[in-house]
Amino acid sequence: MENVTLIVAFTAGILSFFSPCVFPLIPAYVSHLTGSAVQHNKVQVGKGVLLLRSTWFVIGFSVVFVLMGASASFIGQWVAGYRDLVEKLSGLFIIIFGLQMARVLNFRFLMFEKSWDGTKIKQKGGLSSFLLGLAFGTGWTPCVGLALSSILLLAGSSETLFTGMSMLSVYSLGMGIPFLVISLLITYSLSIVKNINRWLPTLSLVNGWIMVGMGLLLFTGQLQKLSAWLTQFTY
Repeated sequence: MENVTLIVAFTAGILSFFSPCVFPLIPAYVSHLTGSAVQHNKVQVGKGVLLLRSTWFVIGFSVVFVLMGASASFIGQWVAGYRDLVEKLSGLFIIIFGLQMARVLNFRFLMFEKSWDGTKIKQKGGLSSFLLGLAFGTGWTPCVGLALSSILLLAGSSETLFTGMSMLSVYSLGMGIPFLVISLLITYSLSIVKNINRWLPTLSLVNGWIMVGMGLLLFTGQLQKLSAWLTQFTY
């Protein structure tokens, strides 16, 4: 099951980054991370400072996500004797979350937000960037929360603690890599943000239906068979 879930985790991370409640805020995050201003349709900041602080920001939210994955996997190991039931329940919840992301369902209680206001961190530097990353990682925004919860459910149904942590590490990479790339690009022009914004609703739908498919595979027990079939092409 590991090969498939790692691919899905990375894809979910990328699509979470390009969600309507994360991507449009990237210029604001970058400005706050670096203490820079937006002038002449671009963020005015040195590339070295930007990459260093953005990297610390990514490390910050990655730590939170990986710890969540470890916790979910630990709970999954604790109820290992009921793995079949855990997989079916996890699959069902992932399907519901996916349908919510695809806007087929509209449960208000799933659209909550809990966050720590990272803007209160005034000092600029590596430590403050790391703390802001922690704040971002602990903020359950409506868009990221559903995708992240789905990956956590997959981690909880994984066979080992390492696998669960690996899923969230890969999910973090899926968010972190485009964050670093876009952060660098907006120092040249903010137009890329405006151009990508028009595709965000479509990307949200794609994310939702991927989660639905993954949930169905997990619920029906086909996920392990698919992973075993793919393994023959990687070894």
